[in-house]
Amino acid sequence: MIVADVMTRNVISVPPDATVEDAAKLMLQRGISGLFVVDDKGQLAGVVTEGDLLRRDELGTQRHRPWWLRLLVSPGRQAADFTRTHGRRVRDVMTQDVVTVAADAPLEEVVELMEQHRIKRVPVTQDGKVTGVVSRADLLRALVVASRNEPPVADDDRSVRERILNALDAQSWAPTTSLNVTVAEGIVDLWGTITNDQERRAICVIAENTPGVQKVHDHMVFIEPYSGTVIEAPEGC
Repeated sequence: MIVADVMTRNVISVPPDATVEDAAKLMLQRGISGLFVVDDKGQLAGVVTEGDLLRRDELGTQRHRPWWLRLLVSPGRQAADFTRTHGRRVRDVMTQDVVTVAADAPLEEVVELMEQHRIKRVPVTQDGKVTGVVSRADLLRALVVASRNEPPVADDDRSVRERILNALDAQSWAPTTSLNVTVAEGIVDLWGTITNDQERRAICVIAENTPGVQKVHDHMVFIEPYSGTVIEAPEGC
């Protein structure tokens, strides 16, 4: 899937000369935590979020640096901080450097941007103009749809077993030489030796996610490397 498949096209935005109060009211009315700032030419100028409005003179929450730290901070930085806490317009508090993505970008790229920059939404732009937005909620909706559209169920037990074995072979961490899989009437039994419980759960997940599987029985054992103690599989998988 690509960004265009999941993005929201109706973007809620404010102009740079909107008041901070107007931006706060709009966020509260729409139940969102941020707004894109778009100028009169439709160009993306920045983004204003709840975080940009936490340090405010009206709330008495502006940052107060001790005198010795003020000596280390440049006058320009101090002036910029003053503007952000006292400015009445969105342009005074917004973040100008905005991470954007193209409509044809893969969803993997969006997730990487969200994780790297610790953001909840990414504007979709074309020639500098905002054409949509993709948020974490949009990705969750895509997950629901993808989960609903499951692949067709395998025809028989042999096909189910083959799918599980192929999936295990594709994972570098899977101890395939010490594992065996049997399938009867859609019920999977997992046998063999594993090196840790993280492997146990991951192998179970592979089996559970395979089309045609009705139930999974875990018979795998974990041998404690220092004592040689055999730890049996827990009930279920």
